[in-house]
Amino acid sequence: MIVDDSPIARSVLSRMLSGHKDLEVVALAGNADEALETLGNIRVDIVLLDVEMPGTSGLEALPEILRRGAGARVIIVSSLAEDGAEATIRALALGAADTLPKPGAGNFGGKFAEILAERLRRIGRAQRAAEPAKASAPHPSLAPQPEPEPDAVPIALRDMPDGRIGCLALGASTGGLHAVSDFLRALPERIGAPILITQHLPVIFMPFFARQVEAASGRLTRVAEDGLLLKAEQILIAPGDAHLGLRREGANVVVQLGHAPASSGCLPSVDPMFWSVAEIYGRSGVGIVFSGMGRDGLVGSARMVDSGGAVLVQDQRSSAVWGMPRAVAEAGLACAMLKPVGLAGAIARRVSGDAWK
Repeated sequence: MIVDDSPIARSVLSRMLSGHKDLEVVALAGNADEALETLGNIRVDIVLLDVEMPGTSGLEALPEILRRGAGARVIIVSSLAEDGAEATIRALALGAADTLPKPGAGNFGGKFAEILAERLRRIGRAQRAAEPAKASAPHPSLAPQPEPEPDAVPIALRDMPDGRIGCLALGASTGGLHAVSDFLRALPERIGAPILITQHLPVIFMPFFARQVEAASGRLTRVAEDGLLLKAEQILIAPGDAHLGLRREGANVVVQLGHAPASSGCLPSVDPMFWSVAEIYGRSGVGIVFSGMGRDGLVGSARMVDSGGAVLVQDQRSSAVWGMPRAVAEAGLACAMLKPVGLAGAIARRVSGDAWK
């Protein structure tokens, strides 16, 4: 479904997608209220949503669109996705799966049409409670398995190591902003450890993301810089153009940014962050993999487990895209598979000295 107050934009977007046999526009809406009414009558897999519209804005309507969409994903297609980074971060935090800036006047076509079609294919069909969920392919080393029901995933969990938390590292991609915020809001006020975050976002978004994280967590939050000292209860976020690694300097641990290609192809990548945490913190390192496409975090998770640390993952039902968490879980590396608030509860139990279970 295409939701845009401009008849020209709706028409052009429809024509772009009509050239792709595997994509179908099933509904058009000129404003958010019309979109919500339409969702009461039909099912769609993806909603292309403008932000600035008369009446209810796209951002205001986004939570209700997701609720009525019953598993449908939302892509923000708006000029604000480029010029209004803070509005885009808010959209992603509210649950949008992706964002795409509208091309300028006279440039509404060509490469944009192919980029849009590729994004739609990558997000795929909606995950509905009564249908098998579509997820990314398992790691090549694993035998193919039939797609499981969301609440019946045949995955064995590892034993969870006890002990203090030396460093907590969070990795996320598509759909992860909302999940990370929910997790941080539910986290205990003190965990006695620094928190690192790698979220797949462009450089321009990082200052806004840092402010959002600080508001959600109540903790001082900074975009990581080379040589920055890690401190308990403070949050460091990987910049959009570098991996967040670590190194020892005497008794301290400091940031060591890196740009070497990661096996996942992502920059920043969760893998180097997890690897560094494993090397320096060993058994006291804890990693969490949230919603995201692909398998970034799998290599780093294996290193953390080899070092005696723990890796937890977001569950399938609460994930916008169960790619990254699934890869880790199916590789047998996860100690727990829970929704974000449940993951925060698991951290709280470890901090308090209780059993992980």
